[in-house]
Amino acid sequence: MPTYEYECTKCKHRFDYFQNMSEEPLKKCPKCSSGLRRLMGTGAGVIFKGSGFYATDYKAKSGKDRRPSCPRSDKDDTPCKSCSTTS
Repeated sequence: MPTYEYECTKCKHRFDYFQNMSEEPLKKCPKCSSGLRRLMGTGAGVIFKGSGFYATDYKAKSGKDRRPSCPRSDKDDTPCKSCSTTS
């Protein structure tokens, strides 16, 4: 549910109101009962929930995008001299 910002057209009282998107916008100022207008908000920031995000959560696009399995292997996929494996 988003938070909407309102401003009174008469007394200029500004306030935020937490409501469903399907609800009708508020029409009366809580201070003077005059008309309200809903202001354009800047939107909410990104909220990350959960235990965290890791590089291993997403697969590499291709074989060239992956890190080598041996940290001592060359970037051009040549065999590692110490363990004789390819990346």
